[in-house]
Amino acid sequence: GKHKDEAVKANVTVAELSTTQGINSMILNGQLQTSVNGVNIQNGLATQINAKAATGEEIPDQIMVTTRQQYGLPDDAVVYCNFNQLYKIDPSTLKMWVNILNRVPNSVMWLLRFPQVGETNIHVAAQQMGLKNGKLIFSNVAAKEEHVRRGQLADVCLDTPLCNGHTTGMDVLWAGTPMVTLPGETLASRVASSQLCTLDLEELVAKNPQDYENIAVKLGNDKEYRRAIRAKVWDGRISSPLFDVRVYAKDLEDLVYKMFEKFRKGEKINHITQ
Repeated sequence: GKHKDEAVKANVTVAELSTTQGINSMILNGQLQTSVNGVNIQNGLATQINAKAATGEEIPDQIMVTTRQQYGLPDDAVVYCNFNQLYKIDPSTLKMWVNILNRVPNSVMWLLRFPQVGETNIHVAAQQMGLKNGKLIFSNVAAKEEHVRRGQLADVCLDTPLCNGHTTGMDVLWAGTPMVTLPGETLASRVASSQLCTLDLEELVAKNPQDYENIAVKLGNDKEYRRAIRAKVWDGRISSPLFDVRVYAKDLEDLVYKMFEKFRKGEKINHITQ
């Protein structure tokens, strides 16, 4: 109808609570869980209570509270993130991140102690490149369910161009967080761009290092643009084939069949493009 192009915001009530005091106290004191008006609330940092829920094999049976406060992230900051192993951060990538953080007021970069020994080295290198203290925030590696869930706390993921986030990229996109990438010449450096193009988000695939910085800075400084891109990512989770395992399995089956048919007919090995 006449309203078909208007944005629609949907709100789903998970629980009605008269106060959040109990939840705030749980987070502040590091409690595993609390009860508010008879509703059980679990600290999102305590996924180890149920081992299968922690690994993603089962859906958590309680409401999980996930906040920036739990990870030492400022509530009012623009939070960039990268959850890859630290070896993927080469000097040119770190320099781009430093430039981005310096161009976006009240911004931080959220990384993992992956491994822990790399944390100090990253801090020292970033400061030598001109980054102010307090701009880098590190968290511990988490179990799969928490790892994916906490990705929603970040505003933007900054991919590592040298060796992209592969599973890590899928995880952060599933959480609804947009990712900026700069494709290279190798397969490992082009995975993220493939993921983004499948989500119809070519605008997040940079053409060069300066373009990478500019895209990330625009997402950081333009709140409305960031909100629109996040909405596009969230919608693409379901509407695009990126996370459609049935389509993926069928396409893989078809590809194997075509390969066998070429072999059976004695055809020369070449690329299969369709």
